[in-house]
Amino acid sequence: MSRTVLILNGPNLNLLGTRETEVYGTTTLDDIVASIRSHAGDVTIEEYQSNVEGELINRLHAGRGTVDGVVFNPGAFTHYSYALRDAISASELPVVETHLSNVHAREEFRHRTVLAGVCVGVVAGFGAMSYQLAFDALMNHLDG
Repeated sequence: MSRTVLILNGPNLNLLGTRETEVYGTTTLDDIVASIRSHAGDVTIEEYQSNVEGELINRLHAGRGTVDGVVFNPGAFTHYSYALRDAISASELPVVETHLSNVHAREEFRHRTVLAGVCVGVVAGFGAMSYQLAFDALMNHLDG
């Protein structure tokens, strides 16, 4: 069975590798996606990044019936975007929320995710490896 996974990224993740490297490291988003592609075997990897909440919502809607699951780093939207929460729920896609940093070891406002309740799981705190761990968890979930 051929599978397709969407790697979805929210605001400021286009600046990975140069933005707050002490928190997010020096690996770029392109490097992360390339690593997942090489790890994914015969799974097709689609990627999308936007700094605009509505564009992320539209991409989740477009994923219905076209992708099997989503690895999603929503960036700061994770802490307050009920619109993204509703879009994840409406998509009926399995979504694994992921974060490069351990959001629970950072500022208080980052400790809360409004998206986790509609995701199949959350992976955080392992730097660029968080994406691979989230991908593996998603594949395990799909294999049921």
